[in-house]
Amino acid sequence: MESTVNKGEGQVLSLPEPDSAAGKSTGDDQYPLWLATFLDVYQRLSTDNLNLLTQVYSDDVRFQDPLHVIEGQKQLIAYFDLLYTNLSECRFTISEVFSDGAQAAIYWQMIFVHPKLNGGKAVQVEGHSRLKAKGDRVGYHRDYLDVGAMLYEHIPVLGRLVKLIKSRAGQ
Repeated sequence: MESTVNKGEGQVLSLPEPDSAAGKSTGDDQYPLWLATFLDVYQRLSTDNLNLLTQVYSDDVRFQDPLHVIEGQKQLIAYFDLLYTNLSECRFTISEVFSDGAQAAIYWQMIFVHPKLNGGKAVQVEGHSRLKAKGDRVGYHRDYLDVGAMLYEHIPVLGRLVKLIKSRAGQ
């Protein structure tokens, strides 16, 4: 599946196919190596290849999502290992990328299956990531997403309450 990349001043570029080799140039050097590597690895990340994250993140990376703040590559890989071990499936589809070369905003959809959420059926969550380069790797990664849509809405009883609160807040 091909996605588009918007780089800077509205210029639209194509992302590499997910099976392209991590760390390799796409041939036309449309965006920096650190970003090309990130995009490639995340589009094929699984429990079987979490070691690829060493190609993506600096040793002292700072990662933050709505539930965690993690310092260090080893700690981040351990976090991903725990996440992926508890999931039956998890994949990312990148929809847009905005970059000025030293930082990027990436818009994505995550589809995952957890046996204890949503009756074991797929959950789709849209979000975006802010990345900052550190050399040829990512030194800062912050994810923005709706934790209610990802987690709370799919827990019995609590899910109904969260949905009720969201519907009333929108009135």
